[in-house]
Amino acid sequence: MSYLGSAIAHSDQLVSKYIYNHDIMNCTADGVIGNHLYSGRALGLTEPWDKIQLHEKLKPYWDDIVSHYERVGLSHTKDVIWDVDLTHLGYHIGYIPSVFFFGENEFSNWGDNQWYQAVDFINSKNNFMEIAEELGVDVPKTLCFESADEIDVASIERMTYPCYLKAAISVSGVGIYRCRNKVELMYNINKFDSNTPVQLQEEIITNFFLNMQYKVTADSVERLTASEQILDGFVHQGNRVPACFEPWESVDKMAFWLKDKGIKGIFAFDVAVVQTNNGLRFPAIECNPRFNGASYPTLIANKLGIDEWSSITLETKFKTLKDIDLSGIEYDKKTGEGAILVNWGTVKQGKLMILLAGSKHYQDALKIELEARL
Repeated sequence: MSYLGSAIAHSDQLVSKYIYNHDIMNCTADGVIGNHLYSGRALGLTEPWDKIQLHEKLKPYWDDIVSHYERVGLSHTKDVIWDVDLTHLGYHIGYIPSVFFFGENEFSNWGDNQWYQAVDFINSKNNFMEIAEELGVDVPKTLCFESADEIDVASIERMTYPCYLKAAISVSGVGIYRCRNKVELMYNINKFDSNTPVQLQEEIITNFFLNMQYKVTADSVERLTASEQILDGFVHQGNRVPACFEPWESVDKMAFWLKDKGIKGIFAFDVAVVQTNNGLRFPAIECNPRFNGASYPTLIANKLGIDEWSSITLETKFKTLKDIDLSGIEYDKKTGEGAILVNWGTVKQGKLMILLAGSKHYQDALKIELEARL
């Protein structure tokens, strides 16, 4: 099956039609709470002429999220397929697929081999380091191994501590261990199956990590948004725009390399901001060849023209959107301030991802108010 495209006339312009399936069940860690409900966060990315596949368990929240998006002025499709089966990607001729991650299952239902091969290759942290060296991209000191069994005494001795032991392929921080010394490293090596590809990486001492997003267009690749990562340890909790720095030149070469290899959609790099005696350094940590947690608030903010925002995930005692009170703090396009629900279906599991629009001072106050109400 070829990569089909389509365009329709709208407002005297040609626009593409997409079918969105952002279910993450095929490519996420088992420990993510409510991961079967994440398909809903793509709704704010859609336009009225698109289609979207949503998990059937999101149905009870549909009327409430539609009302919320209408009040904040966020356009979206109402053409919903209440089924996240990937076979739908090939049923609707004329619609371009938008998926969270173009992996083996997505490939088998769409058939873009270049896209799949590009994603599959760079999704390995070890392959990322190989290409970074080839392209001259600054990265942390890293030792790569085809299997955990290959980590020998010499490698353990010459590693700088503390360091991180990482599975070459991991999601949501799973398979990543901070090792303060050689003893902890040797202990954590035993947590991996002997044939698991891994890497040892120096710890980057900094309080700032960036998410550098790119978007592939028909004939090029565009810089999308640079955001500061809000982290709990090394687990992603949210993002903030504008970022303190936007070192696009540090990863542009890799972005164009991926475009040439056939990657499509949105992808991003994790980049550290490090102060050295010779000035700032921006080492790239890894590539996320897919949509990521920052992509959804980014694209919603871009649609609404919001230049200053943060996104956070908050816990709530409520289990339905009907009980969430956003009166007085809901986003108002006249002021450019307020809250927008992004990952709304996870309310069933007692948590919500929310975009906080406005100045940093306003965001801080809004977060306190939301925590009190939720």
